[in-house]
Amino acid sequence: MPIREEILAYQPRNEQEAQDKALMLDYLDNNDDAFLRSNKVGHFTASAWVTNPDRTKVLMAYHKIYDSWSWCGGHADGEHDLLQVAMKECREETGLASVRPISGEIASVECLTVDGHEKRGAYVSSHLHLNVTYLLEADDTEPLQICEDENSGVAWFSPEEALKASTEPWFVRRIYSKLNERLAEID
Repeated sequence: MPIREEILAYQPRNEQEAQDKALMLDYLDNNDDAFLRSNKVGHFTASAWVTNPDRTKVLMAYHKIYDSWSWCGGHADGEHDLLQVAMKECREETGLASVRPISGEIASVECLTVDGHEKRGAYVSSHLHLNVTYLLEADDTEPLQICEDENSGVAWFSPEEALKASTEPWFVRRIYSKLNERLAEID
């Protein structure tokens, strides 16, 4: 299913998601380059909230830019299949080989502000990430590997510990808590 239809079909669970869904649909309709970083105002990204099979752990990476434990994810870079982007980014950032979707459905949507920062020696201006998140599953006994360009740590946490590990209050309150609730709903 094309990403516009996926987002359109997504049922927001709160006002933030409803507002962000509407902004994403409008952005898609009015920006031919919405999936490219060359759009300096904003572009689509995909993230993953990764759990082990028995749902007792979630995987986080210590991201250098944000100086915090957080989810895995990254830029679409022209790819419109955001589930594939989320899985690719998860594999690259953690070293996991066998990451798989719990379902192909969107788990949450969020428009995220990104402060200006240095990346690979160049300044990146502040911009917006129009982010789609998926729930993924991986074997928590599989070896993890740091991605030197992106993070300085990768680790499994209990869902509650993951909330305490992150130093980004907005993400904890608005996103990670919600994703933990969605994991708890899965049979």
